[in-house]
Amino acid sequence: MRRLLLLVLAGVMLVCGPAVAGRYPSAIAGHGPTLHPEGVTWDPSRQAFLIGSFQHGDISVVRPDGQTRTLVHDAQVTQTFGVHVDAIRNRILAATSTGVGIFDLRTGRTLHLATFGTSPNDLAIDWAGNAYVTDIHSATITRVDPQGRATPLVTDPRLGSPDIGANGIVWHPLGFLLVVNYSTGKLFRIATGTGRIDEVRLDRPLTGGDGLALRPDGSLIAVTNSFGGPGVDAVSVLDPVGRWSAATTRSHRAWPISAPTTVAVTPYGDYVLNGRLDWLILEGRTTDEFFLTRA
Repeated sequence: MRRLLLLVLAGVMLVCGPAVAGRYPSAIAGHGPTLHPEGVTWDPSRQAFLIGSFQHGDISVVRPDGQTRTLVHDAQVTQTFGVHVDAIRNRILAATSTGVGIFDLRTGRTLHLATFGTSPNDLAIDWAGNAYVTDIHSATITRVDPQGRATPLVTDPRLGSPDIGANGIVWHPLGFLLVVNYSTGKLFRIATGTGRIDEVRLDRPLTGGDGLALRPDGSLIAVTNSFGGPGVDAVSVLDPVGRWSAATTRSHRAWPISAPTTVAVTPYGDYVLNGRLDWLILEGRTTDEFFLTRA
């Protein structure tokens, strides 16, 4: 256990670096050519955010002033959703409309494109470099190994929905995943070794649950929205009971900008993404703006 805790602390320092809150803008008004990002991640090597594009599939670097530049462009990738950095292996991983894309963190070069699933949405990465991928129109969590080989981890009806099912996902260093079902608001703990799935008892459901992020203090920050069904535009922080057999709500805050989708944990705080997807999906209206705001 002591060795595991040391590894966890080392990983947190690698991803987040030393705590220097206040040296990064609390709100970033971003601009990019109709990117409409759904996913965001923190890149410790650049000390910058990376965002995907629901509209084009590219992955872009976001400067503190909100300007963007394209890092990943692959004509085979037309949409990206959840985006995560695997700094240890110098990789970016993104859930795409057809599976998972794995790219070189420094150059943006495509390393692997894994094709599977119906509507992949988000992913989490373990210490070995395996990715675990949700699918909003399937009840299956898929594991993708570092070589891009995809195999089902678990299929369970509790992860599905006639509308939007399993969405946000995080990997916990104790060897399990936390996954939220968007429509039901239920949170599940899934063992990565066996695929065993257990419901986490909540004091309030995470209806409209989208992006999740595990914080260095062990709490979970969860973003909910309403543009895909029932739910509210809000950001909640949950504390675990035991090893996530249950959880209590530490805070729940209504979000002032419509349709937040996810959050990135950084050494400067937790930043919530609004990519104006409600405008694009519900109204067919495009924009160059997006927002990253410290929670």
